[in-house]
Amino acid sequence: MYILNWCGYCHAARRLLDSKGVTYDVVDVTGDDDTRAWLRSTTGSGTLPQTFVGDEPLGGYTDLVDLDRTGKLDKLLVS
Repeated sequence: MYILNWCGYCHAARRLLDSKGVTYDVVDVTGDDDTRAWLRSTTGSGTLPQTFVGDEPLGGYTDLVDLDRTGKLDKLLVS
Protein backbone atom coordinates (compact mmCIF):
# COMPACT_ATOMS: atom_id res chain seq x y z
CA MET A 1 0.00 0.00 0.00
CA TYR A 2 1.34 3.38 -1.04
CA ILE A 3 0.50 6.09 1.47
CA LEU A 4 1.13 9.64 2.59
CA ASN A 5 2.06 9.74 6.27
CA TRP A 6 -0.50 12.47 7.06
CA CYS A 7 -3.39 11.04 5.01
CA GLY A 8 -6.57 10.12 6.91
CA TYR A 9 -7.79 7.84 4.11
CA CYS A 10 -4.43 6.06 4.18
CA HIS A 11 -4.80 5.41 7.91
CA ALA A 12 -8.39 4.22 7.40
CA ALA A 13 -7.29 1.81 4.65
CA ARG A 14 -4.60 0.42 6.93
CA ARG A 15 -7.17 -0.09 9.72
CA LEU A 16 -9.42 -1.96 7.27
CA LEU A 17 -6.62 -4.28 6.18
CA ASP A 18 -5.46 -4.71 9.78
CA SER A 19 -9.00 -5.80 10.70
CA LYS A 20 -8.68 -8.50 8.03
CA GLY A 21 -5.49 -9.80 9.63
CA VAL A 22 -3.52 -9.62 6.40
CA THR A 23 0.14 -8.78 6.09
CA TYR A 24 0.99 -5.96 3.73
CA ASP A 25 3.86 -3.66 2.91
CA VAL A 26 3.59 0.09 3.34
CA VAL A 27 5.47 2.51 1.11
CA ASP A 28 5.36 6.10 2.33
CA VAL A 29 5.55 8.34 -0.73
CA THR A 30 5.46 11.62 1.18
CA GLY A 31 7.84 13.86 -0.76
CA ASP A 32 8.57 11.16 -3.37
CA ASP A 33 7.37 12.79 -6.58
CA ASP A 34 8.85 10.09 -8.84
CA THR A 35 6.92 7.27 -7.16
CA ARG A 36 3.76 9.35 -7.09
CA ALA A 37 4.14 9.98 -10.85
CA TRP A 38 4.58 6.24 -11.38
CA LEU A 39 1.44 5.56 -9.33
CA ARG A 40 -0.57 8.06 -11.41
CA SER A 41 0.68 6.42 -14.59
CA THR A 42 0.05 2.88 -13.34
CA THR A 43 -3.33 3.36 -11.66
CA GLY A 44 -4.74 6.33 -13.51
CA SER A 45 -5.37 8.00 -10.16
CA GLY A 46 -3.55 10.73 -8.30
CA THR A 47 -5.14 9.92 -4.96
CA LEU A 48 -3.68 7.97 -2.09
CA PRO A 49 -3.66 5.40 -0.69
CA GLN A 50 -3.13 3.08 -3.62
CA THR A 51 -3.35 -0.59 -2.78
CA PHE A 52 -2.09 -3.50 -4.85
CA VAL A 53 -2.41 -7.26 -4.61
CA GLY A 54 0.71 -8.41 -6.36
CA ASP A 55 0.96 -6.21 -9.43
CA GLU A 56 -2.81 -5.66 -9.63
CA PRO A 57 -4.00 -2.24 -8.40
CA LEU A 58 -7.11 -2.37 -6.21
CA GLY A 59 -7.46 1.39 -5.81
CA GLY A 60 -7.83 3.65 -2.82
CA TYR A 61 -9.74 3.56 0.43
CA THR A 62 -13.24 3.86 -1.04
CA ASP A 63 -12.41 1.13 -3.55
CA LEU A 64 -11.34 -1.15 -0.69
CA VAL A 65 -14.54 -0.38 1.21
CA ASP A 66 -16.65 -1.14 -1.87
CA LEU A 67 -14.79 -4.42 -2.42
CA ASP A 68 -15.27 -5.31 1.25
CA ARG A 69 -18.96 -4.45 1.19
CA THR A 70 -19.53 -6.81 -1.76
CA GLY A 71 -17.43 -9.62 -0.25
CA LYS A 72 -14.82 -9.42 -2.99
CA LEU A 73 -11.98 -8.04 -0.84
CA ASP A 74 -11.54 -11.19 1.22
CA LYS A 75 -11.31 -13.29 -1.94
CA LEU A 76 -8.68 -10.97 -3.40
CA LEU A 77 -6.65 -10.96 -0.20
CA VAL A 78 -6.31 -14.76 -0.10
CA SER A 79 -5.27 -15.02 -3.75
